[in-house]
Amino acid sequence: MPFHNVVSYIEECLTSLAAQTLEDVEFVLVDDGSGDGSDVIAKGFAARDPRFRILRQETRGPGPARNLGIRHARGTYLAFTDSDDVVPEGAYELLVGSLEETGSDIACGAVRRLTP
Repeated sequence: MPFHNVVSYIEECLTSLAAQTLEDVEFVLVDDGSGDGSDVIAKGFAARDPRFRILRQETRGPGPARNLGIRHARGTYLAFTDSDDVVPEGAYELLVGSLEETGSDIACGAVRRLTP
């Protein structure tokens, strides 16, 4: 998950990731040069939960940040989350279960736009 200066909503995103029911999972967070305290929140999650890893790069944008995360990912499956996303509890377990049941190469969940 790439992040850059998202202090106002990164905690909600990371909380939703921490609540995932899939047991064998890692969350690779890429700090894209944040200067607003987003990194402090991310480091707090990483300190409390070994599923979270943080990488840092100078500001290059979300594409290069995702690519860095991909290079460091160790799992069988790959999911992309943005720092303003909220992932419903159990979503990754359902998606992985679908992949394993069907043998598909890709799974996609529904998207719902939340407003204030």
